Amino acid sequence: MTAEGASQGDAGSRVTLNPLDVPADPAEPFQPRSGRRGTGFLTEPLRVGPTPSATVGPYLAIGLSWADGVFAAAEATPGGVWIRGRVFDGAGDVVPDAMIETWQADPDGGFPSPEDPRGAASYPGFRGYARVQTISPPGEFGIFTLKPGRVPDGEGGLQAPHIDVSVFARGLLDRVVTRIYFADEAEANAEDVVLRSVPEDRRRTLLATPTDDGYRLDIHLQGDSETVFFAV
Repeated sequence: MTAEGASQGDAGSRVTLNPLDVPADPAEPFQPRSGRRGTGFLTEPLRVGPTPSATVGPYLAIGLSWADGVFAAAEATPGGVWIRGRVFDGAGDVVPDAMIETWQADPDGGFPSPEDPRGAASYPGFRGYARVQTISPPGEFGIFTLKPGRVPDGEGGLQAPHIDVSVFARGLLDRVVTRIYFADEAEANAEDVVLRSVPEDRRRTLLATPTDDGYRLDIHLQGDSETVFFAV
């Protein structure tokens, strides 16, 4: 009788099964014993096995992605632009299975939501919300939208045009939240209370630069170029 297969009781030694030992070819379905005290599982020596490598998940993805998720504005809406970018991890590698959600005002600065205290806005071809994954090409995302207008900042001024962004990815127990501002809105950016609260040398991580069909901004989850994320 080995120490691994035995436990000591008041009435002397008795042989118990190790719940981690499964017969190689059981004649009937095998159910390991529970890990309650006295089974040998919670007594020395302990046997440590591998645990799942994922921090969270995996989760069922039915309904998570939308066929039209890239369109915060209807396809071919006049004035529409593409916001494109990549998501990088702390090692500088692209994250091929992240999910990006965006929410924004319309070009007039209104939100298509009854929760807007000014009332729900209605702008032709615009819904304001997008949800995309970084699957194809790996690590890349793109949304089609309209450039947002300025909205009140709660202090009597106006915020610069921006898009609110939530990032979901492996290794994150919760989403991280950031913003996309526009590099060609220098005057408005200089007046934005949120952007002014960010150290000047890090504001560039929030500024999307113009491209032929819209704007581009990469998101870095960690590292020297880490994107500014906000506690919300």
